[in-house]
Amino acid sequence: MKSLQVRFVKRPTGEPTADTFEIGEAELPALGDGEILVRIIWLSLDPYMRGRMDDKRSYAQPQALGAVMQGGTVGQVVESRNPKFAEGDFVLGMFGWQSHAVSDGAMVRKLDPAVAPLSTWVGVMGMPGLTAYIGLLDVGEMKAGDTVAVSAASGAVGSVVGQLARIKGAKKVVGIAGAEEKCRFVVDELGFDACVSHRSASLRDDLKAACPDGIDIYFENVGGPTLDAALSLMNPFGRIPVCGMISMYNTGPSTEGPDRLPSLMRRVLTDRLKIQGFIVSDRAAQHQKAFIEEVGGYIRDGRIKYREFVTEGLENAPRAFAGLLRGENFGKQLVKVSDDPTLG
Repeated sequence: MKSLQVRFVKRPTGEPTADTFEIGEAELPALGDGEILVRIIWLSLDPYMRGRMDDKRSYAQPQALGAVMQGGTVGQVVESRNPKFAEGDFVLGMFGWQSHAVSDGAMVRKLDPAVAPLSTWVGVMGMPGLTAYIGLLDVGEMKAGDTVAVSAASGAVGSVVGQLARIKGAKKVVGIAGAEEKCRFVVDELGFDACVSHRSASLRDDLKAACPDGIDIYFENVGGPTLDAALSLMNPFGRIPVCGMISMYNTGPSTEGPDRLPSLMRRVLTDRLKIQGFIVSDRAAQHQKAFIEEVGGYIRDGRIKYREFVTEGLENAPRAFAGLLRGENFGKQLVKVSDDPTLG
């Protein structure tokens, strides 16, 4: 059995390019006792992957050169020598950017496609949805009556944050997105009260008009001028869960202009702001069960909607990933690696 693989071969400076990756086949070893062979169906592409490409200190080890690019996947067991898994089982695991994988079953979870579509287990029912749930309710300590603003509002995480905030009784939910089409989707389809464009020359004024009583929770996915605009409108005792800084992943933080750290820290002190970065895996175990039950119910009854942006073919994953970092996707970015038998 051979596996088509996308391997990481060159650390990028700025945006990943074609030579960042190498696409090729690899011979898979014969199964040993306790192992399973998995055919990958869905691959998740996520902004955190860009941070793993840099050889810098972070919350996780950098992506190794020459290795299959890391990533969350849904697949189907095609052969098993592990009593916990049978041929035909659908599974969730970190099998990476490849068409087939051999695993000992550690950190692999069986999925029931009757509970939710397979693709959602790396999207709204998976890590992105859980990130929204933990970031808003645990880190952000949201309570009824809060005004909640969220950047990257049409994306996999931001879209769930806003809908959860609405369900939990927010006074107002305001999104920040890019294209006009995305802003319309956030309001008309997801039920946000308003959405402003981060491309606007009057971003701060637009956000202030949408949040006349200030912001209690700003869910941060973007950084840069979007963060500046939201910070200026934070209410006393406001909370800022920091989930991502996608505007800086290819360029790094800007060193131009005056040092704004002293003024930021003064705001943190005088307004008693809470700014906290979080990594979903640190808190996942204690919230996973409640998240699946609660958010799964919201999806089934239509209170949480989701949108997927699907790229066909593993060989197109590098191009799709570069587009994700530029904001070209509209919804959760997925790669369909092979046929999903549950779709008929």
